[in-house]
Amino acid sequence: MTEPTRVPDDAGVGAHAAAASPGRSGSQQRSGESTEAGRRSGRARRGTDGQRYPALPQAQPTAETTAQPNGFGQSTGGRRSSAAGTDQRSADEVEAGIVALWQAFGEHRDQELRDRLVLHYAPLVKYVAGRVGTGLPSHVEVSDLIQSGIFGLVDAIEKFEPERGLKFETYAMQRIRGAILDDLRAQDWVPRSVRSRARDVERALERLEAKYQRTASDAELAAELDLSVDELRELFAQLQMTSVVALDDLIGFGSTTASLAETLPDDRAEDPIATLVDRDSRRQLAEAVERLSERDRIVVTLYYFENLTLAEIGKVLGVTESRVCQLHTRAVLRLRSKLTEQQ
Repeated sequence: MTEPTRVPDDAGVGAHAAAASPGRSGSQQRSGESTEAGRRSGRARRGTDGQRYPALPQAQPTAETTAQPNGFGQSTGGRRSSAAGTDQRSADEVEAGIVALWQAFGEHRDQELRDRLVLHYAPLVKYVAGRVGTGLPSHVEVSDLIQSGIFGLVDAIEKFEPERGLKFETYAMQRIRGAILDDLRAQDWVPRSVRSRARDVERALERLEAKYQRTASDAELAAELDLSVDELRELFAQLQMTSVVALDDLIGFGSTTASLAETLPDDRAEDPIATLVDRDSRRQLAEAVERLSERDRIVVTLYYFENLTLAEIGKVLGVTESRVCQLHTRAVLRLRSKLTEQQ
């Protein structure tokens, strides 16, 4: 009898794969369902006015999820090219969706479409606010600039005309920057003319310092600005209001730091050194008064503590007013000499 032909070990692989192809596995079915759900979610949406508007296309599946195994259980060799093509198609579809969204917004002016455009172009506001905030003082918050820029973006979307063929990003950046600057000017209490004069003074100082390699004098600065010295000092008085600092800024003192508010002097606070000096002076004066003669001490007490006039003191002592004046002068000279000896 003839020996039967031996069947190879991998002979049934293709058959098993063919048999499995009519009924897909559970993971492949779920992948297909998710792809179909993504397609349904990327279809047109219904707006508030009953019209159907195009939606931005959803993200496409990656090359790993779309790659199918071959008959030998190995993945196909074209995954990289497939991923590149998928990314390219996604970028093109997003661009086409934006164009369709602009067309729908131009026709219907629906608020929902405008909000979707604002969300798409919101990164422009953060970029412009960061650029503008680099030249501003530290107390200006970037979040406030972003809030002002959002209004500029909304205004740009409302006034943009896509049929002119211009690029929206270039137009919107100018409108956003203008809205931020307008809000900053509205919050500034200093007139724009004073700000302009301050910049002129700064440029003049830079030119003079570069020319003379030293700090310019007031006369040189006034000549550079075509002003007199008195007019320059009046200008300095106006420019004082342009210098603003935050009270919570930290200032270093050696190894310690403190806020600017903690270093400001309190004019209503009592100076301990002045208090001690005044107390010591009063003590020395009281001791000097005690060393005067009785009549001189009475004249000093009635004149400085009782606030009597020389004529009233003369009636109390039974002497003339001129005699009281002589006694007062002698008492003051004695007190002055005694205080001078103690110093």
